[in-house]
Amino acid sequence: MPPTVRRARPSDAAALAACIARAYAQYADRIRDLPDVAAGLDADIADHLVWVAERDGRVLGGAVLVPGDGHAVLANLAVDPDARGAGIAGRLIARTEQACRTRGIGVLKLSTHAEMPENLSLYEHLGWQVTGRTGNKVHMQKAIAP
Repeated sequence: MPPTVRRARPSDAAALAACIARAYAQYADRIRDLPDVAAGLDADIADHLVWVAERDGRVLGGAVLVPGDGHAVLANLAVDPDARGAGIAGRLIARTEQACRTRGIGVLKLSTHAEMPENLSLYEHLGWQVTGRTGNKVHMQKAIAP
């Protein structure tokens, strides 16, 4: 059974933070300048658009979308390592794209770390294009069809 994707509630912050921490743990040894990507979820849930993917009450992934002027930023996307390969990232991204369409936003942007080739491959597979690099960051964007 596929997971349910729904808007995050304040009560989801701790479970989502734990999920994000598990998702990024594999990079901790490889990437020395990796920021605390699980920090600030309470504020994200209050101030931005945040979704969780869950099954049987367990958070398996999440996405944070920050709408801007003419574009939106996918600020965070994470899937629990035990749930990878189940299409959760694609479902979460589809939900962010739908939110962009609803708000008349035509461009979705993100930045990922250059030392996360798995992420680059995933995003490119889902139609994202590299638009530039700044230090260790790879900037990408995707046009959102109306």
